[in-house]
Parts: sequence; C-alpha cells; structure tokens
Amino acid sequence: MYTPPPFKPDRAASLGFADARGFGTVCASDGTKPIASSVPFHLGALNDGTPQAFFHVARGNPLAKLADGATPWLLAVNGADAYVSADWYVSPDQVPTWLYQAVHLTGPARILSEAELAEQVDAVSAKFEQRLLPKTPWTSDKMSAGRLEAMRKAIVGIVMTIDQVEGSFKLNQHKSEADYAAVATRLGERPDIGSQQISSLMRQARPQAFAGETHPSRSVS
Repeated sequence: MYTPPPFKPDRAASLGFADARGFGTVCASDGTKPIASSVPFHLGALNDGTPQAFFHVARGNPLAKLADGATPWLLAVNGADAYVSADWYVSPDQVPTWLYQAVHLTGPARILSEAELAEQVDAVSAKFEQRLLPKTPWTSDKMSAGRLEAMRKAIVGIVMTIDQVEGSFKLNQHKSEADYAAVATRLGERPDIGSQQISSLMRQARPQAFAGETHPSRSVS
C-alpha cells in the first residue's frame, strides 16, 4: 500500500481499526489470477504477539484450496470514505480528492483444524453479537447438533498469520486548519453516511481547527 507520511497510522492504530471493522476482502493468487472474497473476521495473536486473522469461506470457494501455509495473502479492510470537491477549500488552486480509511494485512494462510474451526465460528459470532447488546447473544448451542455439524462441514476455516501491517488514514492532515475545517464542515452537511463519518473523524483528529465554530455541523460517528 502506498501511503504518504501524513496519512500513515502506526501499527497499533492500524490493527485496532481492522479489528473494530471486522469485515474485509481477502485475496490470494491461484498462479494465473487473483481470487477474492468478502469475509467477516476476528483478530487473535500467537504467543509471541504476532497478530492473526481468523475467518472462514464456503467449502466450494477456490480460496479454500490456496491456503498452503506459505504463500502470502492480502486482507484489505476499508472504512468510511468520501469525495471532496475542490470548491470546498478556502485556499485557491486546489484539486478534488477522496478521503478514506483503509488497512492492508498481509501474510501466509493455512487451513484450520475442525476443532479450530469450531472455535473460530463461535468467536466471530460472539464478536458481532456483542454489538447488539442488550440483546441476549446468539450462540451455536441454540442449533441442533446435526444442523450445526452440517453447517460446519460446508465451510473451511482459515487463519492468516500477519507479517505486514499497512494503513492509510487520509483525512486531509496536510492541509491548513482553515481548509481542513472548511472541508469537514461541508462533509458534515452531506446526506450520505460516509461523508458524515469522515467529517466526524476529522473533527476528532483536529478539534482545535473548529475552536471558533459557533454552530458545528451535525456529524454521525
């Protein structure tokens, strides 16, 4: 991933973003072309702290045959994004751009054992059920044993050991406070959730740019 220095988050921030997002596009090569799938995932770590990404794919997915434990895979995790018009800046001679958050995780992938797969399925559902509290979390023991076993046989668990973490949080960090505030305000006025989320992130990153604001625009975090 190409990331200019002003937009480069540290490793911890990149992993934290990926873990919180929990959904991305995993990609591998079959030797002739890339193969990709969108997957929910959860992060873990080896005893030495090396991060790992756990997910599963349908047994018929070509990716299931490519996890050889040695060949690097890519897991791309995207967050909010928004288009910025050059007309929104205070300074002249600006160009349109796109603001976004993205993290790329790279490393070899291997197939999980049946026991590891059972743990992975429970862990990933628990991760996202937590977001629905105070709803009572769904757990796999609510399924009949036969149905649960049939569902597990239809999928293949995969773990990717992450040896490279790259991130790009492009939020106009290199712009003057006047230009930064002007763009964030315009984005906050847009109806789409992506623009509002980017506006909120910009406000959180540089609150001093909005110190003189009397009526801050509403934004959605």
